[in-house]
Amino acid sequence: MANPNQKIQTLLFSEGSITIKSFCSPDEIALLSLKDTFVESGHYNPILTKKESLIDAALKPDANVTLAYTENKKIIGISILRYPNPDERWSKIEGRVMMEVAVTEVSGKWRLKGISKNLLGFLLDHPLMEDRIIYMVGYSWTWDISGTNKSVIEYRNILINLFSHFGFGIYPTNELNIMLRPENLFMARIGANISESIRKRFKLVRFNLNE
Repeated sequence: MANPNQKIQTLLFSEGSITIKSFCSPDEIALLSLKDTFVESGHYNPILTKKESLIDAALKPDANVTLAYTENKKIIGISILRYPNPDERWSKIEGRVMMEVAVTEVSGKWRLKGISKNLLGFLLDHPLMEDRIIYMVGYSWTWDISGTNKSVIEYRNILINLFSHFGFGIYPTNELNIMLRPENLFMARIGANISESIRKRFKLVRFNLNE
């Protein structure tokens, strides 16, 4: 049975049609193929290459696995919204307030067609949207710079523009991995129902401080 929040859209391109589907279930994911879609190239190491990882993500509470796939069921776009792992600082805010856009990725030849924006729009069309602080972390070493012919700063600006469209802003943090390179990025969207006390807690957590 499909998730009641699931949405489906078909996009038409000269290369064929692409289906975008949110809240994909493990059974729906099992019918799709991830083979040879996201592969290592040069300095590019895709974040996710195994279908089992998608199925595992779809089993998590409140998670949204949104996929884009071709007519022959090949996955060409992935976006995942989930809670942070328990050992991450972002899980320190009680009540599972924070959720991470863990992946938003489109494979090579399907880039620059607006698919990422559609993926992210479906991903964030979530019933808990206004009750959560949704964040993303951009590590420059995961970006396909050579495959896009963009500089690191140009790629960073593309991400900023993409997420800003959905109400995300850049927030400072002293998280060590983010601080490793100046182009790394931390963005978040604070839901309308987030209390002032949680907003203050979010600020403290960004710098690993206690109240």
